[in-house]
Amino acid sequence: MIQDMFDPEFYMGVYETVNQNTKARVLHFGKYRDVAECGPQQELDLNSPRTTTLERQTFYCVPVPGESTWVKEAYVNANQARVSPSTSYTPSRHKRSYEDDEDMDLQPNKQKDQYAGARQAGSVGGLQWCGEPKRLETEASAGQQLNSLNLSSPFDLNFPLPGEKGPACLVKVYEDWDCFKVNDILELYGILSVDPVLSILNNDERDASALLDPMECADTTEEQRVHSPPASLVPRIHVILVQKLQHINPLLPACLNKEESKTFVSSFMSELSPVRAELLGFLTHALLGDSLAAEYLILHLISTVYTRRDVLPLGKFTVNLSGCPRSSTFTEHLYRIIQHLVPASFRLQMTIENMNCLKFIPHKDYTANRLVSGLLQLPNNTSLVIDETLLEQGQLDTPGVHNVTALSNLITWQKVDYDFSYHQMEFPCNINVFITSEGRSLLPADCQIHLQPQLIPPNMEEYMNSLLSAVLPSVLNKFRIYLTLLRFLDYSISDEITKAVEEDFVEMRKNDPHSITADDLHQLLVVARCLSLSAGQTTLSRERWLRAKQLESLRRTRLQQQKCVNGNEL
Repeated sequence: MIQDMFDPEFYMGVYETVNQNTKARVLHFGKYRDVAECGPQQELDLNSPRTTTLERQTFYCVPVPGESTWVKEAYVNANQARVSPSTSYTPSRHKRSYEDDEDMDLQPNKQKDQYAGARQAGSVGGLQWCGEPKRLETEASAGQQLNSLNLSSPFDLNFPLPGEKGPACLVKVYEDWDCFKVNDILELYGILSVDPVLSILNNDERDASALLDPMECADTTEEQRVHSPPASLVPRIHVILVQKLQHINPLLPACLNKEESKTFVSSFMSELSPVRAELLGFLTHALLGDSLAAEYLILHLISTVYTRRDVLPLGKFTVNLSGCPRSSTFTEHLYRIIQHLVPASFRLQMTIENMNCLKFIPHKDYTANRLVSGLLQLPNNTSLVIDETLLEQGQLDTPGVHNVTALSNLITWQKVDYDFSYHQMEFPCNINVFITSEGRSLLPADCQIHLQPQLIPPNMEEYMNSLLSAVLPSVLNKFRIYLTLLRFLDYSISDEITKAVEEDFVEMRKNDPHSITADDLHQLLVVARCLSLSAGQTTLSRERWLRAKQLESLRRTRLQQQKCVNGNEL
């Protein structure tokens, strides 16, 4: 995922070297390289009229936040080369780079002269680092430990979610970079650059820049450190081919709009009905026997923002599942079930401490000239499960209030306002929010469904584990395809049905003017849309409209009954 975009970078697209002995001149291409290529007797001619300066864009990319384990495993299995690398490969690489550094220190004149041209070329590309390369090279093998640390230091890889693992990388794009934006997910092919020389360059430049007047340095020390980390920790990828992904589900074709994907889609749609029935049964068990809540969970999981009217996102369907047992681990295990179904998700435990202490909103660090990530910097189609059952009495401080406001804005407007100190910048998003709570949620929701368990298992963990192990992997994969695919289907309502719905609405208003408002009609249409898509129908039928009304009626009746039992519930 693109976490940040740095300023465009100038590099030498064409440069000339001169052989010091024979004076022979050779032209080189600088594309797809971080350092200039100079042999032992060659010297870079920076004043050559044939030198051409070109521009490239750098994206700072991180692993997809909240990516499910089954997605990672499927991608790894699809590429056997990554599953069984040579056992000596990783350690020997780190060891070699460490020894290279040692050689540089022991024989500075002999070795470093070879890199003189490279150092100059590097400075043209703005490659500067002021960390400790030798130490970082050796510590890179412990990358997984570093990734889990949340430190504001050279080790801070700026992952949006805590506890994430995986490599970050600097992606150098040479053309059409305007097509991409922050939070896009990219699949790319390119040339990997992990040259230890980069760390040496940066270290030398730090020493050199210490002698200069700080006012004359274009970049701050902090910016140098962030923008040019050692290649062993943050490798560079020079892009040859790149595409923005619609989704990250490895069980589906990457682009569902293409002609070759249509066979896959039509084949799956032909067996949709039994898949839906099995999924409904599976989720009914996960929701302790409540089939109505299971229906709404399916509608929620396939909902998506399909368009925007002015500021209003259409198609979003945030569900609040109230009535969740408080002292139980029910929400935690329900989230595990959702994790097994969707490609990317995150469970936000809404405790007073988390709300006050966690950083939700990404903000711009002007000293380091980078975007510091926050919990809500998530790619489209992520499932965000907010667990309110852990909320206890306490005082929200100012950051806590801002975080709650940010969640409310995300749910209502499907946008996150990133903090750029002097102003806020609006980033539209498409994130499915599912809220579990005891009573009605403190946060806004499009729909509240009260859980009515038909059974309370003595051991929740055992019950959920047996439920997961009872599902065949092939069936689980069908659930995963079903939930991803239906989000991308086109949907329309015919003029005839539109007229029938309008007449129906007028009739309902006549019978009881207070029972249904324009907002209720909007929600009914969203429910009817998701209900139609869940059955594989891309247009609204009379039958589905009546079924949507029936579901909404059952849900409202249940809420009314709950209100009678406990007046504080609503």
